[in-house]
Amino acid sequence: MSVFARLVEQLADLLQPFFHASATAAAIVLFTALVRLAAHPLARAAARGQRARAALQPRLAELRRRHARDPERLRRAVLELHTEAKVSPFSGILPGLLQLPAFFLLYHLFSSTTIGGEPNALLGHDLFIAPLGGHWTDAAGGDLFGAAGLVYLVLFAVVAAVSTVTCVRARRAAAGSPAGAGEAVPGLGAVGKVAPFLSFLTLVTVAVVPLAAALYVVTSTTWSAVERAMLS
Repeated sequence: MSVFARLVEQLADLLQPFFHASATAAAIVLFTALVRLAAHPLARAAARGQRARAALQPRLAELRRRHARDPERLRRAVLELHTEAKVSPFSGILPGLLQLPAFFLLYHLFSSTTIGGEPNALLGHDLFIAPLGGHWTDAAGGDLFGAAGLVYLVLFAVVAAVSTVTCVRARRAAAGSPAGAGEAVPGLGAVGKVAPFLSFLTLVTVAVVPLAAALYVVTSTTWSAVERAMLS
């Protein structure tokens, strides 16, 4: 983690002439953008997979018609079709999973009082007046509409807007799919119904993690929304 801390400090030093006291916060945003840029090829592959799955819908509809009375045979036929087309119904999950290590690194970095036996100097950095190692409950316990509280309110507003757009796009995509799409894959239908609303869980994450990790989440979530719009 000390290596990661030095990376954040070096990025902050690079950005200090432009962002001054908020340079470390800007470094976290830049770090997030670099992580997402590195994962972009996987996102493009996931988008291609999504288009390939959409192209399979007529054949899936035929399989559902042919095996309507034999659910087990239908499941096997759908899985065989996905294998033949080299399409995974869960391929879109991989880009998100690969971001978890970076998120947890930031979470632990700004939750630890020491790094390598030395005091964690990063905890003394702020975004405006809100400490990067602080939580929304800290601001709410003081003055919710003060400078620190307003930082979180802005983050909540950004997340709510992005989550709403993501939810609407996901529900439109689901509505445009043929009836019963995904039912042949165990559990996929239920996931499809719940998935559009999962983006709002980001609000809970921003509220409970250190501000530095919240910045990562907000930046990554916004990047995802823009990326999906560009790749669709």
